[in-house]
Amino acid sequence: MRLSTALLVALPALAATQQQFPLANTLQSWFEKAKSYLPDAATAPVTTAAAKAAAANITPLTVDNWQSVLSPSPSHASNTWDGPETWMVFVSGTNKTCYGLCGGLEVSWNETAALFAADPTAPHLGYINCDRSPVLCAIWHAHPPTVWYIQLPIPAEDQSRAPTTVHILRLNTTTTTTQDIVRIHTEKTYEKVGVYEGAFQPFDGWLAQLGFAKPIGYVLFGVSMVPSWAFMIVISLVSRNLMNRRIGNPDLQRLRQAQRQAPQGGAPPANE
Repeated sequence: MRLSTALLVALPALAATQQQFPLANTLQSWFEKAKSYLPDAATAPVTTAAAKAAAANITPLTVDNWQSVLSPSPSHASNTWDGPETWMVFVSGTNKTCYGLCGGLEVSWNETAALFAADPTAPHLGYINCDRSPVLCAIWHAHPPTVWYIQLPIPAEDQSRAPTTVHILRLNTTTTTTQDIVRIHTEKTYEKVGVYEGAFQPFDGWLAQLGFAKPIGYVLFGVSMVPSWAFMIVISLVSRNLMNRRIGNPDLQRLRQAQRQAPQGGAPPANE
């Protein structure tokens, strides 16, 4: 009853501020206010509801589907709107790639998706788990926890395409909130980070242009699967081989020294 009464009292204020603040900010304010009226034991259903809403609004990306998903949709290409198609991709992980520290960010990302679901101007949302899709993370050279803000240019009538703009924002596992992630789009905080133009840029990097990105991604993934002790053994064997070549074989050296010290005439035959 307290929750219903409080929300009814807050509705006029929300209606008055709707014209002054973006929809995402208003929904976030309502979401936080609603959670403040709930006891601690009741926050789990809220998180679960956000996760369910996020599941319908987030596209999981894999090594098989990312190129087809992250391409301008036909609906945008057929419209008169000539702006880029925007994606926010959350790169996360579990115990292996994020050391078990991404749980709170997963909740914040789901809440962000729930808020963006009611905003028609919100970007598309993608999700990569580097523990489940390690090859894709190797191809992108992506490390959790990060948000990739991607602007896909709409192809022109002659099928020419401008470069894809990518901003990579590192998230703090302890201080990043839902509002921080929402502001990446609503307040364009991604512009504080420079455009990524490295070799591993998955759209226009020189590795992608030459067709080397995917093979190198598989190579890097294979190397990452080799345990560290195996590298130590290989290094030890190689270093020992190099040292032996530099100082020579000790047994061979002793044999040559013995031959030099032997008399020139040699020992007489045993039967004489």
